[in-house]
Amino acid sequence: MEGWLLYLLLCWPLAQAGVVQDFNHVERCKDSLYMGTPPRGYLNRANKKICQRLQDRPRYVTLYDPNRRMPLYSAYTFKKSDGEKSVDQPWMYEPQLASSLGSSNMEPFSQFGNIQRLMDSQATLEDYADVVQYERGHLNPDQHQADPVDKAATFALTNIVPQFREFNIGPWAQHEEQIRQRLNNYCRGTAYLVTGTTTAGNMIRRNNNNRVGIPEYMWTAYCCTDYDHNAPYLERYRFPAFGAYGLNDRVNNAVVEVPLKTLEKFLKDRMEVDKNFQIFYSDCVSDEM
Repeated sequence: MEGWLLYLLLCWPLAQAGVVQDFNHVERCKDSLYMGTPPRGYLNRANKKICQRLQDRPRYVTLYDPNRRMPLYSAYTFKKSDGEKSVDQPWMYEPQLASSLGSSNMEPFSQFGNIQRLMDSQATLEDYADVVQYERGHLNPDQHQADPVDKAATFALTNIVPQFREFNIGPWAQHEEQIRQRLNNYCRGTAYLVTGTTTAGNMIRRNNNNRVGIPEYMWTAYCCTDYDHNAPYLERYRFPAFGAYGLNDRVNNAVVEVPLKTLEKFLKDRMEVDKNFQIFYSDCVSDEM
């Protein structure tokens, strides 16, 4: 009996994903990260690590700020796709942010009973109801996924931030499509992406309460060590890794592509990270290169 109990205690963290202590196991979304390693250097220990699961399978990783009810980044593997957007997908929440006894799978909002506990732990659909200037902007976009369930899994509000409409449907959407085409055409192996946010204190307010953080900048970076070395130079020099950032605003919101180290330097001054902040393990330089 004691041996069986010990087995359960050891296996419980592996079986129960959702909000996790680390990503060091396949069931905790390790495969969503280059070399199984998340971005390093984030200082706030209150941030929550989420293995975003749907239908009992890990789909991608999110680092979540529960105080500002917003993701700081989502990390995922790119799947070659035709770029079609999903329609009529239900928005979902993360049960384990609301309760440690919650399901390890994301679930539609209609299935949650304690609304107050849900509202305290994360953003809800009501937070976006009366802010017409903002749209729900994906970090892991469904256009970068091919499987219908992987696409559906991107419709979690833990993967969403308020983006100005002009930015969301303009420069940011254009960059997402540019990256989709580049990785479709020139990445031969697995492409790992991390898309994140910076904050500047602005919040969506509801009923005189601060509810959801509004990113000042959006940023993204990819890592693909197995790529087409015969690609045109203007594409080839952006491998194995490259990044980009854009101001989340109505104007002056162009997305700027930059080398990975330039992006990291830009972000160190705008995020709660230490001097060792690094997006990809070993800067996406494989031992074979």
